[in-house]
Amino acid sequence: MTLSLHPAMPRFAAPDWAGAQWVGGIDRRDTRHDEIRLQDAEGYTRARLLVRNGRTVLGFVTVDASNGGVNGGELRRAIEKLPARDPSPVSARPPTARSVTVVVCTRDRPDHLRTALQSILELDYPNFTVLIVDNAPRTAKTHDLVRDEFADPRVSYRLAPIAGTSRARNVALVYAPGDIVAYVDDDVVVDRYWLTEIMAAFDLAADVGCVTGLVPSGELRTRVQQSFDERVSWAKNLDQTLYRLSAPPPNLPLFPFCIGDYGTGANFALHRETALGILGFDSALGGGVPTYGGEDIDIFVRTLLSGAALVVQPSAITWHRHRDDLAALTKQARGYGTGLGAWAAKLLSSRRTACLVIARAPRALKRLVGIARTKPGPDAATSITADTRTTKTAATPDPGQPDELSRVLARMGWIELASVFTGPLRLAALRRAGYGHLNIDELAVARSLTRTVT
Repeated sequence: MTLSLHPAMPRFAAPDWAGAQWVGGIDRRDTRHDEIRLQDAEGYTRARLLVRNGRTVLGFVTVDASNGGVNGGELRRAIEKLPARDPSPVSARPPTARSVTVVVCTRDRPDHLRTALQSILELDYPNFTVLIVDNAPRTAKTHDLVRDEFADPRVSYRLAPIAGTSRARNVALVYAPGDIVAYVDDDVVVDRYWLTEIMAAFDLAADVGCVTGLVPSGELRTRVQQSFDERVSWAKNLDQTLYRLSAPPPNLPLFPFCIGDYGTGANFALHRETALGILGFDSALGGGVPTYGGEDIDIFVRTLLSGAALVVQPSAITWHRHRDDLAALTKQARGYGTGLGAWAAKLLSSRRTACLVIARAPRALKRLVGIARTKPGPDAATSITADTRTTKTAATPDPGQPDELSRVLARMGWIELASVFTGPLRLAALRRAGYGHLNIDELAVARSLTRTVT
């Protein structure tokens, strides 16, 4: 018997290095097939598969892929090494069909947006709308794409003329008609059950204010994408976890300031009233402004500090297309560092959070230096174990790998760490320019629309 698998994301270009991996997913129940064909696998000799049991994520396996296929026996042996996981009790029951607004904030990337929208409109959740927020566009291509190709009554378009990811997300928060506002980036493909699983997590407890999902790499065709994949923890946490400020987890000494443990801005959802109650996103943080980042961890932590719960829901999956060239990766690393420094400065400017940060500072500095020292392997076969939440990397030399590229990639952590120190000054400049949270007028608009919708 033969099974055919499709890639996690549409193929935009061919792989350009020997260690490239075809990426997709498979249900454990389908591994009985002796031969498994991989669609659009030309140029790939390895395959990374996200393995699920129904909607429960078991982990990742990496196996040989020859002539566009995977040997079923080899795949089964690899899957047997993954830890056993029982189906989540939350995922096993249908969620309450509350209204949801799916938000995609974008700027001048219509090809990426088209792919994201196509996957969003195939979601199985019964009660959602889609809001495209066009953030300070240089052209009308996004507007034209939505008008010409997505004449769906569920899809709407709104312009956010002032640059900034947080400003765009605040526009969505103000005008979204849904009880829940779910955010994804424009360079993702959402799993068909993504929104159902997001909403199942909100049903876990009445005080859930934020849910984050899994963001695995959807494409590993370049060495740069592989390096980024090795550095981030977006697909690390495979256990459903509920966090509350009143119940600090003993294994997270930095809680609630846990960078990487909650998730990322490419896949999360907020209870709209909870988010409005903490004045939305901080426009002095995030892409499109000189701090470049930090807005996602900021909203996660402020949600927890407000007394609401945050749920990590690994069964809510969005596949992400990482930057594929060195210049973009370097810019992104600098942005992450700058955003982290700006966010740390913000925490220290508040008496409540400053005390919490200072108490955790030694451990935080140790972790930062550890991240900077992380060196990517030439080819990483990644498997994630649930009991330790660690990533094990088996490196395979790539004789065609340019030495200079390897050296630059090895310095990426230090580039990120050095950029941390630029964040506080940039945050201060933005504060002087009036950047911050939702103002009274914006909240009034949001409240009036809430009354209209309900």
